[in-house]
Amino acid sequence: MTAATAPALRENSILKVVGTSLAASSIEWYDFFIYGTAAALVFPKLFFPADLPPAVAQIAAFSTFAVGFIARPVGGVVFGHFGDRFGRKRALVAALMIMGLATTLIGLLPSYAKIGLAAPLALIVLRFAQGLAVGGQWGGAVLMAVESAPADKRGFYGSFPQLGVPVGVILANLIFLIMTSTVAPDAFQAWGWRVPFLVSVLLVLLATFVQLRLEDTPEYKALEEAGVARETQVKAAVRSHNPIFDALKKHPKEILLAAGSFVAPNGCFYLIITYVVSYATANLHLERAEVLKAVLIGAIITAGLTPISGILSDRFGRRGVFMTGAVLTGLWAFAFWQLVDTAQFIPLVIAITGGLAFQTFMYGPQAALFAELFSTEVRYSGASMGYQFGSIFGGGFAPIIAGALLANYHTSLAIACYWAVLCTVSLVSVFLLSETHKRA
Repeated sequence: MTAATAPALRENSILKVVGTSLAASSIEWYDFFIYGTAAALVFPKLFFPADLPPAVAQIAAFSTFAVGFIARPVGGVVFGHFGDRFGRKRALVAALMIMGLATTLIGLLPSYAKIGLAAPLALIVLRFAQGLAVGGQWGGAVLMAVESAPADKRGFYGSFPQLGVPVGVILANLIFLIMTSTVAPDAFQAWGWRVPFLVSVLLVLLATFVQLRLEDTPEYKALEEAGVARETQVKAAVRSHNPIFDALKKHPKEILLAAGSFVAPNGCFYLIITYVVSYATANLHLERAEVLKAVLIGAIITAGLTPISGILSDRFGRRGVFMTGAVLTGLWAFAFWQLVDTAQFIPLVIAITGGLAFQTFMYGPQAALFAELFSTEVRYSGASMGYQFGSIFGGGFAPIIAGALLANYHTSLAIACYWAVLCTVSLVSVFLLSETHKRA
């Protein structure tokens, strides 16, 4: 079943779907990102022994951050299977509820000083649950938008769930900035950091309420209605197959190259928004609020580029826009760290804004690119596996690798080289993929 046999929704219905996908994606990524900010700012002291050297405690905190990325492919597999067999909407709602519960529980978690080793162990379990949820959410939010859109506007409409990432960054940094600016440092360390985690439950409940009012996508509904006798032929055509194995069997090259294409947009992004917070505060002795402001400003300035990159991919193709972003992001790596190392606010803002802007031209067209690589019956599974496997080798270990490189070589140039390697991997991967934007 292809887009050609399933008509797109009317414009007002598409806007409703896209708006809900954006809201769901924004909330989900907000929950995921506040963990990264907390890992950079408070988790090293809260959830690990006090006698650990600061650098070791920071790497340990970023290791729990990486657990979420390890869980993401598992979530992609589980929710991909569920979403291909039972619908995009059901899978997305389930992912939102798991994320809301896990994030709220992190906000309630006692510290190492109170419960000892149980604290970091519980943190790891809850971070794993966050990873499972975000691994399933991405495919659901993206396919709700892309499969509901006209063929010539998939890049544009598919960019709105992607826009949830900068919106999530803005919300996460904004609430941490408010808390660090209004709460005394000791109070922030004791309880202030918990507020962003506890607030998320209200947002997820709101998104889930809205999500439950939507129909599933036209393409999935057309797949379900392919038989004359719904209860027999649909079960045979849709429910009996294993989407994960079918995707791996039919699209191994696409899954592998999709994963490779994602290492740069994901890895560079987390170096920009997560690792730089730790680096600038610990190594350059910048104020925490100042660094968060720089990330917030960069995210706000560049957010509008996400739909623009989607429009460009509809007109000129996914690969060309993506590869341009990979080249520019790779070259910016060396300017980025030189600007950051000035330890001044304006150069820091320029560094972050430039990095996020160039990275957006990889991330914006990605939803449509990944969706178009796979046939409808295995699309949730194939796109999710490519995206989430790429996230392990990209963002999951990026802060840890960056910290280890700095500890070994004592220069940010080593991190810049690592950043450039990530961009090279993605550039080659997309070059080896076929163009998809004119596919029916």
